[in-house]
Amino acid sequence: MATPPVPTQPRPRTIVYIDGLNLYYGAVHDSPPLKWLDIEKLCRRLRPNDDLQVIKYFSSLISGQTRPNQEMYLRALATLPTVQVVLGRFKTRNVKCGVSGCAYPAKKWFKVPEEKRTDVNIAVAMVEDAYQNVCDQLVLISGDSDLVPGVATVRNRFPAKKVIVYVPSRNPLRGAAVELRAAAHRHRDLPLNLLPHCQFPDSFPDGAGGLITRPAAWH
Repeated sequence: MATPPVPTQPRPRTIVYIDGLNLYYGAVHDSPPLKWLDIEKLCRRLRPNDDLQVIKYFSSLISGQTRPNQEMYLRALATLPTVQVVLGRFKTRNVKCGVSGCAYPAKKWFKVPEEKRTDVNIAVAMVEDAYQNVCDQLVLISGDSDLVPGVATVRNRFPAKKVIVYVPSRNPLRGAAVELRAAAHRHRDLPLNLLPHCQFPDSFPDGAGGLITRPAAWH
């Protein structure tokens, strides 16, 4: 009598949520050749046994001379079939200089850009996706403790869902992310050795008759 086949375990449906600026400043800011990161390649290497549903990339448009580089990168991401880009915004706020005996008293106050909405956008997306039951696992790439309430809500309201955190950091202090790691089911450092193998080509078609090219400063 033939041995009946062993039933295979279905691959978990997975959605990845990427905190774009946290990934940028944690892993690639000081390594220009790594900034041209193909996040679909990265996620497939991170989760080779998962049924990857979608990758949600959250960021905000910066201002200044480097904005064209960011816009080119967002164009590159738009060519990836599994990627959705969700943009927040930057808002300037007045901050008082904390240096005692400042030599420039008239300049005690200065403007600082502050990213808005990204944390809320990520948390809302995670809760909504869990509620709609479109995934079994939620993979978060970030080290931001502001995301703890969103992770905790998913765990408390949807106990069958698993939340996995990858912390992107080259700095041990920044990479500690104690609160966020503790809130997840599982956590680990983002494996930085994967990044050189997950880059876009230097130039490739945009699908509309044009070319997308790596910014010169990212070589």
